[in-house]
Amino acid sequence: MESKILIVDDDKDIRNLISVYLENEGMRTQKVEDAIEALKLLEKREYDLIILDIMMPNMDGIEACMKIRQERNMPIIMLSAKSEDIDKIQGLASGADDYLSKPFNPLELIARVKSQLRRYKKYNTETNNTKNVIEIGDLTINTDTRQVWVREKEVRLTPKEFDILELLSRNKGIVLSVEKIYETVWKEDFFKSDNTVMVHITKIRDKIEEDSKHPIYIKTVWGTGYKI
Repeated sequence: MESKILIVDDDKDIRNLISVYLENEGMRTQKVEDAIEALKLLEKREYDLIILDIMMPNMDGIEACMKIRQERNMPIIMLSAKSEDIDKIQGLASGADDYLSKPFNPLELIARVKSQLRRYKKYNTETNNTKNVIEIGDLTINTDTRQVWVREKEVRLTPKEFDILELLSRNKGIVLSVEKIYETVWKEDFFKSDNTVMVHITKIRDKIEEDSKHPIYIKTVWGTGYKI
């Protein structure tokens, strides 16, 4: 079955260029110039992947991505003329699965589209209960098999590391105190002098973050705790 791709970009030439390359690969495309129009389409139609520009009038791609993520989990690839790390982090934090800076090589975009579609279909088959698969950016957590993938590569976590990551992921956006994490995962009373949680968070970051000193996923909220 051919994949259906929604292309959202206010630049007509870019929309047409992307569409030509995707359709040459046997995919079906629909093109819109406005994020609001895209959201209306998503109320009526199903798509396998969305290519979403960030800088658009009326509603930018960041806001649109967050609205889409409230109800849908298909892959979203963001495009932006900006290339700063902070823009990439903001895009991924809003729920995007991948990020590509303009100008881009169309062949690289096609490769990323195919990669995201393979990943999406692999983790969202009919036999897979999507409630047990958590996807946050390039991070995928299967709570049934207790497996973790980052950028499609499996990451090995210890049982306690996995429990912490699952806890934070299931409470995305909520700051959990060190005490709450410890007592939930270890099921023991917490002592303020205990740095066990901090040590485990450090080890998880070393495994899932591209740069553990500037984490994208597990954020420290100073004086409070951690959140994803």
